[in-house]
Parts: sequence; C-alpha cells; structure tokens
Amino acid sequence: MLCMIALEYTQAHIFGGLAGAFSVLSVMVFAPRIQTSRLAFVAIGAGLTVWAAATRPDWTEATLTALERGAMIVALFTALSAIRNAAMGSAGILACGRFLARQPPGLRYTALTIGGHLFGLILLYGSISLLGSLAAESTAKEADAELRRHRIRRMMVAIQRGFASTLCWSPLGFSMAITITIVPGASWSSVAIPCLISAVLMMATGWALDAIFKPRLATPPPPRLPETGRWLVQLRPLLVLLAVIISGVLALHLLTGVEVIGAVMSLVPAAAILWIAMQPRPRGTGRMSWTADRIMLFVTRDVPHYRGEIVLLFMAGFIGSLGSFLLLPLVQAQGLDFGALPPLLLIVSIIWIVPLTGQLGMNPILAVSLLVPLLPSPETMGIPPAALVAAITGGWALAGTTSPFTASVLIAATLGRVTPREAGIGWNGVYILVMGAILSLWVVALAMLL
Repeated sequence: MLCMIALEYTQAHIFGGLAGAFSVLSVMVFAPRIQTSRLAFVAIGAGLTVWAAATRPDWTEATLTALERGAMIVALFTALSAIRNAAMGSAGILACGRFLARQPPGLRYTALTIGGHLFGLILLYGSISLLGSLAAESTAKEADAELRRHRIRRMMVAIQRGFASTLCWSPLGFSMAITITIVPGASWSSVAIPCLISAVLMMATGWALDAIFKPRLATPPPPRLPETGRWLVQLRPLLVLLAVIISGVLALHLLTGVEVIGAVMSLVPAAAILWIAMQPRPRGTGRMSWTADRIMLFVTRDVPHYRGEIVLLFMAGFIGSLGSFLLLPLVQAQGLDFGALPPLLLIVSIIWIVPLTGQLGMNPILAVSLLVPLLPSPETMGIPPAALVAAITGGWALAGTTSPFTASVLIAATLGRVTPREAGIGWNGVYILVMGAILSLWVVALAMLL
C-alpha cells in the first residue's frame, strides 16, 4: 500500500515494481493456508505468465503491468480494511446500524437501503456483515416463523441493493478504481454525476419492487412502537465520517493533482489511525501506545485474516490484465472486430455480460479487467467515456446482487440462512431484469446526450 501511494504521487514505476513484488511475496506466504478454489487462480496466473513468456517478446512489460494492477487492488483493499477496522470499534457506528434495523415496516426497507449505501461507501461488503448481523439480531426475537422469514429476506435484500448501488459511483470502491484505470479518457470527476444517478435509479427501483411484491401474511404482524430516535442525530457519526472522507479525498485530488485512487489510499488509512486514537481506550493506557497497539494488531492479525480475499483480489487483477494482453491478438487473428459492432450495442451488452459471468463463477474484477480492454476506446466508438464507465459499473453492481460467488451474496446467504444461489438470483432475479433494462436505457441516453 505504501509503495502504491508513492507511485501515485511520484509516477516512479520502481514503486509499482516493489508493490508487485511485495504482493507476490504475500501470495506465496498466504497460499498454503487458503482454499483450493483460491489456489486455482494462482495456478492460472502462473500458467498465463509462462504462456506470455513463450509466445510474446514484450511479455515482461505486460507482466509488470499486470503485477502493478493486482498490487493496486490489494493496496486499496488494505486501505479500506483499515477504516473498516476502526469503524467496527466505534460505539456510534454500531448504534447507527441498530437504529436503522429497528425501523418500523413502512420505513425499514428505505432505511436499510440508504444505510446499506452509506455504510457500503466506507465498509464495502463489511456493511452487509454489520447491518445484516444487526438485522438478524432484531428478527431473531420474532415468534412467528413466517413473519421472521419474510422480514429477514426483505431486510437483507434492502442492505444488498443499497451496498450494490455504491459500486456504480463510489470513489472508494474497486469497481470505479479499476474501471477508470482501463477506460481511456475516464476520470472519476467526469463520470461521478452520471454514475451517481445510476446508483439512485438502483435504490429507487429496489424500493418500488419491494413495495409491489410485498408479501401477504396469513396473520397480521403485531403492532410496533414507533422509533423515537431522530434520524440526523442517530446517523451523525456515519455522516460526519463520510463527509470527512469524501471531502478530504476531493480536496487532496484537487490540491495535488493525484488521481482519486491515490488520494483514497493515502487519506483513508490516516483517517483510520486518527479515529482509533480518539476512541475510548482501557484505563491507564496512553493514547499513543493504544493506537500503536491497534495498528500492530491490524498488521499482524487482521490483514492475515483476509488472506483469502487478498489472494483472490490480486490474482483477479493480474489474470484480467495479462489475460486481455494475450487474448487481444487471438481475437484479432480470428477476424473478430468489435469496432464493427454498433457502439450502443457494445455498451448495453456490458451491462448484461458482467452479471452473467458472475453466475459462472467469474469475479467482476476478473471479468471487467479481461473483457473491457478488448473493446475499442470510447473515442474510437464515438461515445463519451462516462457512458462506458456507467455501463461497466452498472453491470458490476448487478453482479454484486446476484452472483453466488461474490462476498456480498455469500454474507447475505449466511445471515439469511439460505443458499448463495437463493440469496442471489432467487431474491434478486426480477430486480436484475428490471434494473438491467433501466440501466440499458440510461447508458444509451448518456451516449447520445453527452
């Protein structure tokens, strides 16, 4: 992470090489203790490297680029894990989550969708774990089994869709960080508003479908006392945190000229350290020693705990980058010219292809890194970069609600006590069809109007 921050500010690729080397060493250390499915990605990456070395004279540069791409993803994950670690120790953040989960039926879906979105901006899929656990805690006291089943499903769906909508636009997420890296001419500042509208469309559509398909219960639910807490007061810790992070990232981006991802990687860990320093600590423990101990625990305990995710994220970025480098000449040799296809067809297809590959077990990082470089640039297609970025991140968000192989769906399935397939396509099948059609119309409008 520190090497990638240095790369962002200096553009000296020696730091990118060091980050790639540290990432490879991390994979080697973690590999003996991860699942076999993760090891398969390591084997594929090694095979692609051998293939590149045997067939391409410029394989060294392509491999270094792939290493740098994977290292960037791991660095961003590490930075965001730091703020997630700080948030999980905050009583104010936990109280905010409980407030959202306690809302009455008429407001619960809206509250958890908005909460899933706001928490997701900072905690990534940790937002599903946090809010989902609190939702499961609140429904466990319900005596009626039918009511309990419907309630936990609707609450988990609301949290899922709220989190997934962050993938459309968040400067802190992998979807935006990777997409603006591989789409020529794209920057977060130029695509933020169109992609934020995509997120609003996702949340509004989810709310409408929940209202339309609201289950009819055999017996009416018991009356509940209204929630007396004030929204702004209860949500203040989360809103202040978001305001500090987002405004800080934008200020750093504007003042230094560093890309948004570099601003995120450098600001977020610093904010996490300051937040930990301000949290309550054991009596008799100095603030400096308490903070230092928490940092050391994060490095020596928490980061190794994420070893499976780290290996998967690094290998997905590496395989996608090197795989697209190897596939491009093969595609051209077969006479396949994506530039001959209508640009609007290409960008609409991306919305549907990314969630489809998610059903086949392909991580969105891998799918996007592998497929998007095969497409013509937005300039060649005659469309604005924002339209292509909105299509990619929109498809990524749909994959985040339906793929049984993504962390968000797996966590929702565990908390909802259903299979990942049920928590994904079972709960969100109609949603993805409706939302895919809406996003298709939206990106076509962007391509024609911008």
